Amino acid sequence: MNPIRDHSILKMKRDVSMKLISSFIILLLFIIEAFAQQTKTYTLNEAINLALERNLSVVQAQNNVESAQARVLAAYGNYLPALSAFGGWNRTQNDRAASSTQIIGGQALSFPASFSVTNNFSTRVDLSYVLFDGFAREANFNSASASALSTEQQAARTRQSIVYQVENAYLNVLRKEQLVKVSEENLKRGRRQLERITESNRVGALPLADVYRQQSQVAADELNLITAQNDYEKAKADLVALIGSDMAQEHNFSDPSISPETNQTELDSTKEMYSNFHELTQRSLANRPDYMATKESFRSAEAGVTAARSGYFPTISASAGYSLSNTELSTLRNNKNIAWGINIRWNLFDAFQTNQSLQSAIADQHNAEVAMRQAERDIGVEVKKALLDLEAARKGVEVSQKGLRSAMEDRKIAEERYNLGAGTLLDLLTANAGLVNAQANNINASYFYIIAKRNLEYVIGERTY
Repeated sequence: MNPIRDHSILKMKRDVSMKLISSFIILLLFIIEAFAQQTKTYTLNEAINLALERNLSVVQAQNNVESAQARVLAAYGNYLPALSAFGGWNRTQNDRAASSTQIIGGQALSFPASFSVTNNFSTRVDLSYVLFDGFAREANFNSASASALSTEQQAARTRQSIVYQVENAYLNVLRKEQLVKVSEENLKRGRRQLERITESNRVGALPLADVYRQQSQVAADELNLITAQNDYEKAKADLVALIGSDMAQEHNFSDPSISPETNQTELDSTKEMYSNFHELTQRSLANRPDYMATKESFRSAEAGVTAARSGYFPTISASAGYSLSNTELSTLRNNKNIAWGINIRWNLFDAFQTNQSLQSAIADQHNAEVAMRQAERDIGVEVKKALLDLEAARKGVEVSQKGLRSAMEDRKIAEERYNLGAGTLLDLLTANAGLVNAQANNINASYFYIIAKRNLEYVIGERTY
């Protein structure tokens, strides 16, 4: 035996083992990291922030804001003088062939061939400023400013709308998830019951008909679970599309701050908080960005009337110019021209075009006023409906909680009676179906109540993003 050789072999084995272990650890970390990147759990606030960043409606609304702000800048530019500069070079070439002898004034004259080139260099700077244009400049600036504010308010309402849609979709996902858990628990309970019935039938304590009936019920419970899981996945897909995330990735949604459990104290507190319809309507009119947008649109329409009426007034402008011209570039400054003056232009008759523009602007103003009044009515209706939905949801929570307690006791009693042989399997199945239905009703009522509260907050429009 060679101790040195044996030691080298052992060292090589240790090195290979360490390399394999290192490679396995690296591969495991890579798999964990890849899985973590593919699956992410979003809270409600994270989903909202993602939607405000990626939702296409929000992006389009922001683009409209930037476009409206550019119009304001252009309207402000009308208060500034217009400045233009020009520079040019022209070359004229005259090439005339020799002519034959001609009699001019009794004398015979002949013209030799000629060739001439003339260059013309020129440069000019013009400055003009509108002194008065019938207040069209002021009206256009006011109209652009009001339109920009209206667009900003519309964008704010778009953000509120997207947030409410995300909240609604997020709560719907949580609701569907809870319904899946109810179906899973019901299926487990049904399978355990099937095992007990099968064992009791084996020893002759229960008829074979109960086994078949329970098997049928378990199959129906499995189908209900599949349907619930499918509804849950579709709700997640709707939410993923709304927040603008990648549909190919796996998403989980969980938020510990959202609890479907609602106690009577919270129900009474909410009812007292949102009891005054008139106050809530006034708060909505004071905070709703879409209503403020209609008011700014009305202001823009008023400015449009002033701009249209400006056609009846003259336009007064001042101008000045400075130019250089010569046939040689080196002597360009030897020929200077300076001009200035004031111009008045008054369109005395334009075939009633100004009148048509004015009447159209007045009609737009009236329509904008009608839209503003209609928005007030719509907000009142929305507040009323939101209050009715919240009250119905509150009553639904109270009723569902009572129904759940009753169904749990009913199912417990039916199971005890069946186990003691005093009840039938049909009674137990009926009680179990009642419990599942009560659990689903309680979950739906709890989340519908939360959604109703969020809807009322959205209708009032006080939350900003």
